[in-house]
Amino acid sequence: MTASLRSFKPHRDGVLLAVAGLVGGLVLWAVGVRTQGTAALLPGAWVLAPLAVMAGLELLRRTAPRTILLVGTVALIVNQFTTGSLATILMYTDIVYAAVLYGSPVAARRIPWTTGLLTVGAAIGLTAWLQRADGLLLGLAIGLVCFLPAITGAQVRGHRDAAEAARLRTEQIALLAEMDRAQAVTAERARMARELHDVVANHLSAIAIHSTAALSLDDARTTREALTVIRENSVDGLAEMRRLIGLLRDSGDEDRRPAPAPSLAALDALLEQARTNGASSGLGFTLDDGRGRATALPAPVELAAYRIVQESLTNALKHAAPGTVDIGLRCSEGILTVRVASPYGARPGPRAPGSGAGLVGMRERAALLDGVFEAGPVTVGDTGREVWVVRAELPVSRNHRGPEGSGTS
Repeated sequence: MTASLRSFKPHRDGVLLAVAGLVGGLVLWAVGVRTQGTAALLPGAWVLAPLAVMAGLELLRRTAPRTILLVGTVALIVNQFTTGSLATILMYTDIVYAAVLYGSPVAARRIPWTTGLLTVGAAIGLTAWLQRADGLLLGLAIGLVCFLPAITGAQVRGHRDAAEAARLRTEQIALLAEMDRAQAVTAERARMARELHDVVANHLSAIAIHSTAALSLDDARTTREALTVIRENSVDGLAEMRRLIGLLRDSGDEDRRPAPAPSLAALDALLEQARTNGASSGLGFTLDDGRGRATALPAPVELAAYRIVQESLTNALKHAAPGTVDIGLRCSEGILTVRVASPYGARPGPRAPGSGAGLVGMRERAALLDGVFEAGPVTVGDTGREVWVVRAELPVSRNHRGPEGSGTS
């Protein structure tokens, strides 16, 4: 009930128009200004009735435009049987204008057509009935009272709707831009997380394993070797961290160039480091590079393949049983296949904890290049021996440009 009453609360403009129209009509009646002759059907103070009704309708010009147009038309007709008030006619023009501007879209389309046809019909009909040109003047008067306000309201409503549509489009564009920005930030954070994990996890895993070995084995030679490996991995890890932080920091130095992204050409150095880190765990590493020396791969594919091998070696260092880790590379029919097989099973000695982010990162790298990734235990031959196999197929398309296609990490 309260909401219904609030919806019929008059607007300030309606109140001002109602007061101005009513006061103006009273003044015109008091000074004797009228639109009809004194020999009207309803002479005297009857002219104030349609004036008061029209002033009251002005209060509802925004909330009930269709109703006030119907009632106002009746009041205007009644006004013609009195001595007539110019204020009543002027308020009726505003009611027609308000009905088009604030009414429903259907009413906004129909009222101008209806008033236009009424104006033309009245001009032709009155001219034919009166048999003189005065009928055209009466038709023009009807057009000024009905058709002109309707056309004006339609024009104003069209401009208002166009402005509202432009505002909505602007808001939608701003919302889409914000969504694109949020997606870009999320994608960049995911890329940074993958790079940081792949670069640092290998060194920290080696540090964790060898420090645990040095603490658990009371042997001076073993402790010295473990500390040597720990120092090498600490220095390498700090260097990688400085490189990543330098890329993320906007220093504004134009002479500074980002370091090139690692590629498959650096696999030999990566395996040499893995052999050093995995010696105490009984792990050996072999590389079968079947790509062919003439094969040139796009930078995003090289980086993804290198990081997949690096993360697979890190996982083998943390979880693999003693044995040989086999790395294989093949390139045929536009597909680079990366396969890393490591011994699967219980292992003696210390283990480094894992978070599972490595497999997620490798799967994301393959997905960004529209590739295929799979990882899991596989039984080899009839011996029942199990190995953990990481396998990725990366499309080698020069036209493909993934998020990491800049050639830097």
